[in-house]
Amino acid sequence: MPRTPASATFYAATSYSTEESVGFLMKRVLASIVREVDLMLEPYGMTHAQWQPLAKLRESRKPMAVAELARELQIDNGGMTRLLDRLERKGFCKRVRSTQDRRVVMVEPTPAGVAAGTLVPAVLSDVLNAHLAGFSEREWRALMHSLRRMLENGEAMHKSAANERAPMAENVAPLASQNDVAA
Repeated sequence: MPRTPASATFYAATSYSTEESVGFLMKRVLASIVREVDLMLEPYGMTHAQWQPLAKLRESRKPMAVAELARELQIDNGGMTRLLDRLERKGFCKRVRSTQDRRVVMVEPTPAGVAAGTLVPAVLSDVLNAHLAGFSEREWRALMHSLRRMLENGEAMHKSAANERAPMAENVAPLASQNDVAA
């Protein structure tokens, strides 16, 4: 199991500034990327939110369960349903029942969705390259490495916190049953 490294001390509550927050800067960079991608995909009738499922379906090269697609894109089930409703109205995808398990709804791109999905890598490449203007390949690799390290640290923190919560959850049930007896 990966261990969580000791926390850095770059930030302190007494001197914290949003403008110097790596999280705030990443959010602003992401917002800029999304804005530019939206502008470039607008002529094709797609938004940032809408190209993501099409790109994921393109990568998988097979229909995906709606629940799996929602998990992969980190979208709640209600949001995924609304997103797929819009994509279906635009003719980019269709939902069908699984032939193996009728309870499972699968989503697959239509020919128009496949065509739209093929635009995405070129648009993303153009937008990301524009955001990386002036970076050397070494700087780009260092940025990618740093972001991956931050992600690994966050995932290790999450696993550690989940492991700490598990024993607490075991103690909740006995407390609830004790309260029922006392009442």
